[in-house]
Amino acid sequence: MYEQAREDIFFIMLYAVVTAMAILASCYLLFRRGNAFAPDIMPPVRLRRWTAMLFVSIALVHVWYMPLFFLTSADDILLTELICGMLDSMTVFPLSIAVMFAMLQDRRRPLWPIAVMTAPIVVGMAASIVRRSAALYPVMYVYIQLLGIGLIIYMVRETRRYGRWLRDNYADLEHKEVVQSFMVLAIMLLVFVFYEICNEGMAYLYAMLAISIVLICYLLWRVETLSDLSIHVNDAEEEPQLPLSIRNNIGPLLKTYCEEPQLYLQHDLTLSQLAKAIGTNRLYLSQYFSNQGMTYNTYVNSLRIHHFVNLYRETTATHQSVTAQQLAFQSGFRSYNTFSVAFKKMMGMTMTEWMRNVAE
Repeated sequence: MYEQAREDIFFIMLYAVVTAMAILASCYLLFRRGNAFAPDIMPPVRLRRWTAMLFVSIALVHVWYMPLFFLTSADDILLTELICGMLDSMTVFPLSIAVMFAMLQDRRRPLWPIAVMTAPIVVGMAASIVRRSAALYPVMYVYIQLLGIGLIIYMVRETRRYGRWLRDNYADLEHKEVVQSFMVLAIMLLVFVFYEICNEGMAYLYAMLAISIVLICYLLWRVETLSDLSIHVNDAEEEPQLPLSIRNNIGPLLKTYCEEPQLYLQHDLTLSQLAKAIGTNRLYLSQYFSNQGMTYNTYVNSLRIHHFVNLYRETTATHQSVTAQQLAFQSGFRSYNTFSVAFKKMMGMTMTEWMRNVAE
């Protein structure tokens, strides 16, 4: 009996800690203007707000499930679980989807489909509350599983489309990719499905608390290390018509205004900025790269790799003491990891192998 009481106290304390973490994380995102994780990055305000609301919902989940620790009547426990399940379906689940949508910044996806998707769950839970019965649970379990699978398929497609959009518009992809983030949120959806289907046993409760802690920490870090791209999206909304003489002369314009003055060395040079520099617009420049069988990202990084090769040969010829990392930064790359990936993709070998060949 004593051991059981001590375990219950420990669990309640851990329960309170997770609740406090969620509240503090939401307050941080809502009220702190600076970025404690990456001071040089401006995260998306919209994503910050949706994630803060998700954290609030996680805290509320721990609040409205608290009465279950003190109820003894089976009918009261069932009714409380039904009410809490309906509240979960109205908060945690739709807000999780909203966070996933907000991470993809190529366009603003409508949020009304989220309400349509979750409405059957809420209606089913409300009917169960009125009837004080869990008879509808099997039907809702099947619907939730199908909904989770459908959302994952949709997000896989949208994340791939978002990746293509990034490569078509940005030379530097640091702090922009969301594939890893999507995987975490997809796991979160699956956890929600598991949570709705099976919610018995202390091991399950401890697992849910552990998952909540990891999720809060990871989402907080991910939101603060994701760059805000909404400004560039808004800049590209209007595409003025240009004379054919300019549209058909993009290749020479790139040579004159980008390659010769080495504009590609500018960090985080976007497609819109390059289009403005050469006197065209984003749409025609994007079409030009597409007709050439490349993306904007490939074009800029190929120029940077060539620049790096020339710098490396010059420094080795004059026996200067400069590292490859320094030369990569001088060639326009913001991180050595991005440079390494681009180098191997273009040259067909790693940086180490190429250096060995040059030395031989």
